Amino acid sequence: MSLSIFNTLSRQKEIFSPIKPGEVSMYTCGPTVYNHLHIGNWRAYVFADLLKRHLLYSGYQVKHVMNITDVEDKIIREVQAQNRSLKDLTEFYTEQFYLDRDLLNILPADKYPKATEYINEMVTLIEKLLERGFAYKSDDDSVYFDLKKDADYGKLSHFKLADLKENADERLSKDEYDKENAQDFALWKAWTPDDGQVFWQTTFGKGRPGWHIECSAMSMKELGQSFDLHTGGVDNIFPHHENEIAQSECATGVTFAKYFMHNEHLMVDGQKMSKSLGNFYKLEDLQTKGLEPLAFRYWLYTSSYTTRTNFTLEAALGSQTALNRLRESYKELGVEIGQVNLSYQARFKELLDNNLDSPRALALIYELLKDKEIADENKKATLLDFDQVLGFNLAQIINEIIPEEVLQLANERQQARIEKNWTRSDELRKEINDLGYEVKDTENGPEISHS
Repeated sequence: MSLSIFNTLSRQKEIFSPIKPGEVSMYTCGPTVYNHLHIGNWRAYVFADLLKRHLLYSGYQVKHVMNITDVEDKIIREVQAQNRSLKDLTEFYTEQFYLDRDLLNILPADKYPKATEYINEMVTLIEKLLERGFAYKSDDDSVYFDLKKDADYGKLSHFKLADLKENADERLSKDEYDKENAQDFALWKAWTPDDGQVFWQTTFGKGRPGWHIECSAMSMKELGQSFDLHTGGVDNIFPHHENEIAQSECATGVTFAKYFMHNEHLMVDGQKMSKSLGNFYKLEDLQTKGLEPLAFRYWLYTSSYTTRTNFTLEAALGSQTALNRLRESYKELGVEIGQVNLSYQARFKELLDNNLDSPRALALIYELLKDKEIADENKKATLLDFDQVLGFNLAQIINEIIPEEVLQLANERQQARIEKNWTRSDELRKEINDLGYEVKDTENGPEISHS
């Protein structure tokens, strides 16, 4: 069976066929680094990681680029509010992103371009749009994309440009807005006092890029004018990805990305996440409530990435229990690693080939474990084979049952390390040692063993 994916461009499942046989170029809209990411953000990156892992598992060479948005409206507001430099703020939260990424066992991208390092590429792209008549300079020296000049505008979000003509005579400088406010959008924003020290001096004058031009410039610089896969959350479809397509294709005259894949929203307790409602979870918040990052990853797999999913702590803690049982079942298989069962391997691949059917892939694990016709060592080899895609780090498990109390202390210590609270980290290490265990820090998180 060939890999079949849901393409937002066509709104249907399509057989995946990369531009270059055997090679996949993949771009993921990365984090805006002005705060810690919430679990809705992480759904997008776990989904992209599952896709990438399955492509690798299927034998493709994958070049994966994920941008770091380190200049944008929200970042500038936070810079002003905290009285910090742009670099100081964004580098801190970029490092926090990497730490959380590793806790979730997300494979690093091949490159993480930062928007501030691609200003020249953005300027060149905007100049092309001006030359081709798809952009214009306003009275204040900002540069805007002219929606009326792009007959294909709306092909990703599937609405007609004619429906926008009432609004399209106006301009919009905000980075984020909805369809009802669709207007000519900013490619380059002339400096205002609200920008403070965040600006660049270019041929357009003193200013900074709009959010949408950043991803176009970075993706095409690293992957070429046309590439295979563009991923992100459904909240990116409009305006961000719609605007990326418009400005990229109007500048180059060729298809921007062949396939767009989007994960659905993550609701919390039936509502949108909000700090005022007290349901705004970061990864560290889950850890303090007894939920490992890998258990959150497991929970995400219990529903399709295309399904709007409701997060409840109770359900997620059920996934913690399920992951713990999987680990114990893995340990009980013994130390010998046999041969991968080809029948189960083929079924596993077929499920993932069907638009990443992770719920049924999880179910197949337990069918395998219960299959009395398969020797334990072969079950173990097959589980390790599956884990190349699922990313539960089963290979790191040693045949030793670690008490829940020790696991909880290790999770608390890892959080202290994330917060750079070294005193608390040392205290927790001593508590673990006093219980007869040792903890070793690795790139895949803490490893615990009996002392």
